[in-house]
Amino acid sequence: MTDTPFTPRVFSGIQPSGDLHLGNYLGALKRFADAQDKGVQSIYCMVDLHAITVWQDPADLKRSTRELCAGFIASGIDPDKSILINQSQVPEHAQLAWVFNCVARMGWMGRMTQWKDKAGKNAEAASLGLFAYPALMAADILIYHATHVPVGEDQKQHLELTRDIAAKFNHDYGVDFFPLTEPVIEGAATRVMSLRDGSKKMSKSDPSDASRINLTDNADTIAKKIRKAKTDADALPSEVDGLKDRPEARNLVNIFAALNDQTVEQVLADVGGQQFGTFKPKLAELAVAKMAPISTRMAELMADEAEIDRILAHGATQAREITAPILKKTYEIVGMVG
Repeated sequence: MTDTPFTPRVFSGIQPSGDLHLGNYLGALKRFADAQDKGVQSIYCMVDLHAITVWQDPADLKRSTRELCAGFIASGIDPDKSILINQSQVPEHAQLAWVFNCVARMGWMGRMTQWKDKAGKNAEAASLGLFAYPALMAADILIYHATHVPVGEDQKQHLELTRDIAAKFNHDYGVDFFPLTEPVIEGAATRVMSLRDGSKKMSKSDPSDASRINLTDNADTIAKKIRKAKTDADALPSEVDGLKDRPEARNLVNIFAALNDQTVEQVLADVGGQQFGTFKPKLAELAVAKMAPISTRMAELMADEAEIDRILAHGATQAREITAPILKKTYEIVGMVG
């Protein structure tokens, strides 16, 4: 961090790409809900500007944005405790991103793993937005002077770039204006894996719906998917080392630990020696108890789109009380006449 005593503030964003699942809940939404009572201001964002770096059907994007907002709230995020926003409703995100486009270097962007993965061999046909979006991601964070960002392991590179951009801006203009944001990685299930293949991350793009638990799944569907989850023939170990080279076993134990607010060590102390025929019903019961109320609440919220839109508009008003002064000061530092 820099020497300036920045006010602790948390920011995180999720793309409204539809089909929220257990990985989104355990990797992000549950953590957000658990963190909002820790006395640190939190901003949670539906990053629709990031979503359009690749083609989106407009009607689907609107639905997915509202569904993501419903998912945030149904997972326990209280709009009265946290600021809940839609990225495009807070124009300072995009305005600061342009400044950062002029700070970041082409070489930095070209080395980004996600650019290489998404653009592939057809980079010439990819959108400029897809290439430059890490600068927008940095702007999302730094327009709030956010000091901490909850991230998965696969997002650490983007946060490192955010820190590089902040450091270069501060150095170029001789200021200590932007914080060097810290990643927050914690908990048992930072990466939730497929229920059909423990070596692959749980994903909405997997052709098998049985590979994931969707936040819209009802109790019967959740229980069925857990019962049919891939396992191996051995009993569960009593020590964490016993999960090595057993990806499916490790995944199910991680999920149980995260849903039950336990460590993996605590879970194995309780279930070590059990066969999956005994463990999976326990996991199914726990998953239903934790997840089924979320799908019910999401359905209620989606039945009242006007209320979702009201919540997002209120969040944008709150957000701009933070972002407008930071952008104004940024422009002054750069030398823009306001």
